Amino acid sequence: MLMVTEQLASNEPLESASFPLPRAAYVHVPFCAHRCGYCNFTLVAGRDDLIEGYLAAVERELSWLGTPRPVDTLFIGGGTPTHLAPPQLRRLLTTVRQWFPLSSGGEFTVEANPLDLNDERAAILCDAGVNRLSLGVQSFDNAKLRVLERDHRAEDVHRAICVAQGRFSSVSLDLIFACPGETLETWDADLTAALAVLPEHVSTYGLTFERGTAFWSRLQKRQLCEADEETQRAMYALAIDRLAAAGLEHYEVSNFARPGHRCRHNETYWAGNGYYAAGPGAARYVNGRRETNHRSTTTYLERVLSGVSPVSEAEELSAEDRAREALVLALRRIEGVDKRAFAARTGYDVAELAGQPIREFVELGLMCDERDRLRLSREGLFISDSLWPKILRR
Repeated sequence: MLMVTEQLASNEPLESASFPLPRAAYVHVPFCAHRCGYCNFTLVAGRDDLIEGYLAAVERELSWLGTPRPVDTLFIGGGTPTHLAPPQLRRLLTTVRQWFPLSSGGEFTVEANPLDLNDERAAILCDAGVNRLSLGVQSFDNAKLRVLERDHRAEDVHRAICVAQGRFSSVSLDLIFACPGETLETWDADLTAALAVLPEHVSTYGLTFERGTAFWSRLQKRQLCEADEETQRAMYALAIDRLAAAGLEHYEVSNFARPGHRCRHNETYWAGNGYYAAGPGAARYVNGRRETNHRSTTTYLERVLSGVSPVSEAEELSAEDRAREALVLALRRIEGVDKRAFAARTGYDVAELAGQPIREFVELGLMCDERDRLRLSREGLFISDSLWPKILRR
């Protein structure tokens, strides 16, 4: 069974034996109507026959916590949570709220597909206390949506936004850029369309071709072309400038928010804090230990429903590894790292931990070392993912 060792919260550094109890939880819903060509997430498409078993398994997995765990942020993602039929969605939300009671003023996010969101599902979400909706829009351009193999069209996006706004205090839009055949002009039109609906939050992601996906296979066969680096860079720069000019704060590499509307749940990850998780492929970080459930939905169901732990990977991080990981996660935030606070929390000085690569990045203009604070430069934002391995390496 899933065992979680608890200790009281304290101000001791990460290398001590004591860890604060997590104040965040994630639940993964693996169901979709179909799998998009670029998707490498844990999901099953066209297997609605597994949903009832999944609901029973999540109920059982969460019961192994023993007692409800109060949280400040709660996130249900996928897959497509709103793919569940209304009674199934209500059952899941009831279970999640039972085991993860939300604190006053807490953030409760659910991901939604524009095609699925209607008045009935929105009402169910609201009744359960959901106050933040993350819409997988990806684009407002029908031709681009077809290339991405999405099942919705621009009119579905606008209808879903109309359903969401006024019901949820925050509506977030996910957008993809650097789609095959996309130009800077069409991406600019996507940004214009997104800003026109006045979202509280926008996440922008460059399309990646992940090994094992249909898009990867098509790329190898030269049926798809990846956008060149110059185009990807120009698109990301345009997003930064357009969204900032519209009043959205660029607070993390891929994320922009109006004041008071940052994703507090994701900030838990970037702060290196602990979090609970349940469902196929879900990863948790509790008491300094990382665990990941089996990615196969059927294997997850078989294990949990037979009383066996669904964990397929587990790792006990050393104090130094935790500090290195915390540094990388914190550097994803635009504000960067307060060196003194980092040392007090982790027990490691930033220069001691990764002085050589940091000096190299500063000399190359990829980072800014401002005495007490270290952060990515604008130039560093464009290649940030390539910097992290050097910091993580001992």
